[in-house]
Amino acid sequence: MNAHELLIEKNRLYCSSGPDPLRERTAREGQHPYAIVLCCSDSRVIPEKIFGADIGELFVIRTAGNVPGSHALGSIEYAAEHLGVGLALVLGHTGCGAVAAALSGHAEGRVAVITDEIKQAIGTETDPDAACRRNVLCGVKTIREAFSDDPAMRHLRVEGAVYDIVTGAVEWL
Repeated sequence: MNAHELLIEKNRLYCSSGPDPLRERTAREGQHPYAIVLCCSDSRVIPEKIFGADIGELFVIRTAGNVPGSHALGSIEYAAEHLGVGLALVLGHTGCGAVAAALSGHAEGRVAVITDEIKQAIGTETDPDAACRRNVLCGVKTIREAFSDDPAMRHLRVEGAVYDIVTGAVEWL
C-alpha cells in the first residue's frame, strides 16, 4: 500500500469508527483553543499528545525548526485576534533535524531559508541541545517584537519550551 492509499484507508477507518461527539461538537460550536503552539514539523512532536489536548483546544502551527516566518506570524495573529487565544508557545524539541542541519551547514534549496534563520538564532553555539534552546528563545523574541506595537495583540503572552523526544518532558524556558 502506498502513502496515498494508506491515507485513504486510515480516513475510511476513522470515519467508520462511529460518531465522535467531540468532533461533532467542535463542528457545531467552532474551535476555542486556549493556546497557540508553534512547533517543529517533526512527526515525533505531537502537541495534542504532549499536552493531553483534545480537538479544538490547541491552535497548532508547524514549521521545520519551529521558525516563526511570515505565514506563522499571520497564523498567530489570526488565533490571537479572531479566536481570542492569549498564550503562544514556541515549542522546540531535542533531536531536531533542522537545528542539526543548521549546525552542520549542509542545507540546500528552500531548506536553506530555514537553516539560515536558525543559524542566526544560534550564533556560535555548537551543542545541539543548547542550540535548540537558543532557537526557541529567538522565536519567542521574534514573535514578541512582531506584535509589540499592535494594541490588539497586547493580551498575547509568548513563552518558549523544549520537548524531550525520549522522556516526553517539556522544559519551560
